[in-house]
Amino acid sequence: MPETLPLFPLQTVLLPGTTLPLHIFEPRYRQLTVDLITGALPDKRFGVVALAPSHEAEITSRDQLREIGCAALLRQAKRLPDGRFDIVTAGERRFRLLAVDSSSAPYLMGAVEWVPDTPAVIPGQRDAQSTINSLIGAARSAYRRYCQAAWQQGDWDEPAEDVAVETLAHLLATDCLLPLEDRQRLLEETRPLHRLRLAGRLLNREAGILATLRAVPAPPAELRHHASRN
Repeated sequence: MPETLPLFPLQTVLLPGTTLPLHIFEPRYRQLTVDLITGALPDKRFGVVALAPSHEAEITSRDQLREIGCAALLRQAKRLPDGRFDIVTAGERRFRLLAVDSSSAPYLMGAVEWVPDTPAVIPGQRDAQSTINSLIGAARSAYRRYCQAAWQQGDWDEPAEDVAVETLAHLLATDCLLPLEDRQRLLEETRPLHRLRLAGRLLNREAGILATLRAVPAPPAELRHHASRN
């Protein structure tokens, strides 16, 4: 059965297993933050969903948002003197947005269903782990190539070696300057090995662009800061 989740539309994509800081200043999302902190909304969870191209400024229908979003857990919240908030969220489960309710609460509410991954197995292949290890190595190599092209050595840290294959692609992509459409593709991909292969291709592409243009993006902390401005 569909569940109900408060929604926070953004011009970015939250990926499962990653963190997203947000600066909250719009009144409706200040109220959402208050409701999350006080327990008026259970579990301190809300849905982050990327905006779809639209000529309308006010969101009133599902068509104005991407179909797939990510549930966010409120981890930290700091109230500022003027009523704004600085919060830190953690990406959890992916969801499919079925419907939007713009009238029953000060903020958007969504009817959602959860979208799990498919098992990370290779049917019919005897040496599946060898193939998985190869994909992991290629994706990590692409990540290092991108980071070495983009940042100083102290600006990035590779994910730990024991990160699960289901999570790795999201962690490799989270601090990299990928277009929204590419991040959305990674979010929507439910096959862990396909997602890892896609992340490697995207990071290799971006590393090649940086090398060709001799351009350097902002460090990871600044990328997260600009992406999170509400």
